[in-house]
Amino acid sequence: MSMRSFFAVAAGCVLVTMLSGALRAQDDGADAEAHPGVTYEHILRGFDRPSSWLTFSGDYSGRRHSPLTQINRENVYRLAPAWTFQTGTLTRGRGFETTPLLYDGVLYVTGSNNFAWALDARTGRPFWTYQRDLPDNLTYGRSAPVNRGFGILGDRLFMVTLDAHLLAFDRRTGSVLWDVVLADYEIGHSSTLAPLVIDDKVIVGISGGEYPTRGFIDAYDPATGKLVWRFYTIPEPGEPGSETWPNAEAMMQGGGGTWMTGSYDPELDLLYWGTGNPNPDYYDVEREGDNLYTASIVALEAATGALRWHYQFTPHDTHDWDSNHVPVQAELTIDGEERKVVMVANRNGFFYVLDRTNGELLLAERFTDTTWARQIGADGRPIVLNNDGSGGCLPDQWGGTNFMPPTYDPALELFFVNARETCSSYVPFEPEYVRGEATTGGVVWTDRDQEYGALRAIDVNTGERKWEFRYPSATMAGVMSTAAGLVFAGDHQGNFMAFDGRTGENLWYYPTGSRIWGAAAMTYMLDGRQFVLIPSGSTLVAFALPRYEFASPVGAPIGR
Repeated sequence: MSMRSFFAVAAGCVLVTMLSGALRAQDDGADAEAHPGVTYEHILRGFDRPSSWLTFSGDYSGRRHSPLTQINRENVYRLAPAWTFQTGTLTRGRGFETTPLLYDGVLYVTGSNNFAWALDARTGRPFWTYQRDLPDNLTYGRSAPVNRGFGILGDRLFMVTLDAHLLAFDRRTGSVLWDVVLADYEIGHSSTLAPLVIDDKVIVGISGGEYPTRGFIDAYDPATGKLVWRFYTIPEPGEPGSETWPNAEAMMQGGGGTWMTGSYDPELDLLYWGTGNPNPDYYDVEREGDNLYTASIVALEAATGALRWHYQFTPHDTHDWDSNHVPVQAELTIDGEERKVVMVANRNGFFYVLDRTNGELLLAERFTDTTWARQIGADGRPIVLNNDGSGGCLPDQWGGTNFMPPTYDPALELFFVNARETCSSYVPFEPEYVRGEATTGGVVWTDRDQEYGALRAIDVNTGERKWEFRYPSATMAGVMSTAAGLVFAGDHQGNFMAFDGRTGENLWYYPTGSRIWGAAAMTYMLDGRQFVLIPSGSTLVAFALPRYEFASPVGAPIGR
């Protein structure tokens, strides 16, 4: 037995003991009888259990909106670090992009370079550590060695890897139970997303759209790792959508990565998933057509992986404007009718509301100042005015926003997103095809003097911007909201901030010391105390009110 395995097993023995005690002390009233770990019913209940966070967005809706209210507009200014955890691993040029999961008093955290940890949620003390032995010849995984989180079911954790594998762990010990290959990493594949676990399936996607690859969404059996179904985002010749490509060769290397976690409607049994750019990113001479199903949202039947509907945000994309966003679900009254909708603030600079039962476009409005297009036509396609940047500022290749999670507050009917205002132009050139090398096919020129970022509140009924808070530069941080009317966000300067969701007033900030990139906050209650966590740089920081604060009535004067 290796020393690393020895320490993982030894720490696992401690963890098992801690888990049994933590179960009895849970805040949600669950009894202490023997239990099968996390069940599908637990995940379905989402935020009903304040001492849990069991999926990437907190629940299946993708809203990242917590019902917790202990930290509120009146006392958030007293928020202070409760503990920190130093990972010891760093992603050059990117960020600590994970969302920790919480169950039974233990946080399960993934990090850069396929590290992972189990931490005491009260103190940040590690129970076990895992590090994958990665090959030296990574492709996309070398340029973006990030990971966005675990999935969980029963006593198993699920994590994807930079060499395009899916692993199952024993959550109590950190030992690997099974390991399956998703795709060949040597041609450009990788995987970085947090798996989405539903009743009897682990849903994952793939990275590598900058390489001549073909994207897909997979479902695996959580017990065995057996592939249940696969949906390719680029069709086969003769299948619906293939008419939007010139030939089979272009399709088989057409990109369409699926590297951001989707959302799930259990009632409709539909998965909603964003797809990435076509390949080559900028050079389009050899891929005429709309290039379905790239830069789209697809709705898949969870049981079979069959396509129910799709909507393409950016037909024939030539800007690397992936649609790898978290699709956010809501119920809205539109023209007097209750509609089940899915909402996306897209990389192309438009905010969309779609009927999630059939993909009907209900609303599309700009949430950025892009000159690429000013409106979406009656046919659902953007009316493009300036495709290369010669006619004014275009969003850069990172887009008007990116994969960082947005949030939706249903009480305020506001959608919060970190927008990026940049000024770029695009120059394509024919790429050279070399196995294992990126084929972006162009260069992007950006005027950094005109760049800024902004947290924006969007009225979901009209698409109107209700307020914004500007940052000095374009940010890649995600957003979380709570029922206390708070919105938590971050910036590229490393500031973690809390805002009044109604007005946009900045109520509190904390300088973390490293830029917040790709990550959004999560929150939970333990021992009657609310914690808010944010990954930043190589550190996970947990914030809470001082211990004497949360025992006092809201608004009561309390000495420091």
